[in-house]
Amino acid sequence: MSSKQKISWGPLSIIGTLVIILGFSSMYTVQEKEVALVTTFGKVTDENTQGLHFKWPWPVQKVEKVDANKTHRIEIGFRQDGDKVSTVGKEALMITGDENIVWADAIVEYNISNVRNYLYNTDSPENFLGNATVASIRTVIGSKKLDYVITEGKTEIQAEVKDLLIASNDLYNTGIHILDVKFQDIEPPEGDVSKAFMAVTDAREEKITKINAAEKHRNQVIPKARAAANAAEEEALSQKTERINDAKGEVQEFNAIYNEYVKNPGITKKRLILETIEKVYPKSKIFIIDSKGNTVNYLPLNDLMKK
Repeated sequence: MSSKQKISWGPLSIIGTLVIILGFSSMYTVQEKEVALVTTFGKVTDENTQGLHFKWPWPVQKVEKVDANKTHRIEIGFRQDGDKVSTVGKEALMITGDENIVWADAIVEYNISNVRNYLYNTDSPENFLGNATVASIRTVIGSKKLDYVITEGKTEIQAEVKDLLIASNDLYNTGIHILDVKFQDIEPPEGDVSKAFMAVTDAREEKITKINAAEKHRNQVIPKARAAANAAEEEALSQKTERINDAKGEVQEFNAIYNEYVKNPGITKKRLILETIEKVYPKSKIFIIDSKGNTVNYLPLNDLMKK
């Protein structure tokens, strides 16, 4: 009796275990930021978001989950593991348009805009994005001169690399949406080359500083010089006007005297003779006589002036 029970319960227990296993394998949970794709015999048949879902057991159906709403990032030219950072020279070394070498490492931030394209249009989306980023950086830096790359060109280079990355992902329908491209450093390789370029950079900064100082001095001196020139010009115009007015006054005075002279030239002639004698003999007491020897009375101007 016992042997029959063992024989009859054995297959049932195996079947029950299989049913339980299949039941659990048919259930799956999608977290808040995840998107799940269900494939039936390798073909995508369903797309599910947050919650508990059911599917046919493998190998009929399979589920792949992706953090679609999460911001992902890849590192170019270096790898960071906690506090440890290691360099990746084959990604970071670039050649500029004037055939110089620079070290450029960057971070690309992205999210997933289309889960189906992300999972099935490329063998490895992250590898594709990494290679596309390195190619884009080399394309952009390869078209720029070294001086521009290591000084003020960082922002423009980031924007151009981002545009190229967006175009590449759109072309191949990778389902990747580029959020940002950020360069950590763009600088010459370490060693003597780096020191030489640092010296060039320092010299350039010193040049800019001196140019700014010269501009400041120029902005201070030129207004003062212009003010002095304007003042001198105004003074000259004032003196010109004053002299012209004086000359006009003298002309008017001369004309007035001349008009009086024309009326009675004899009196004017005598007056001029008397004034001339006074100038020649300023300290002498002068007596004037007429043709008959008589003293001529005249107004004693010198005595009056002394009083």
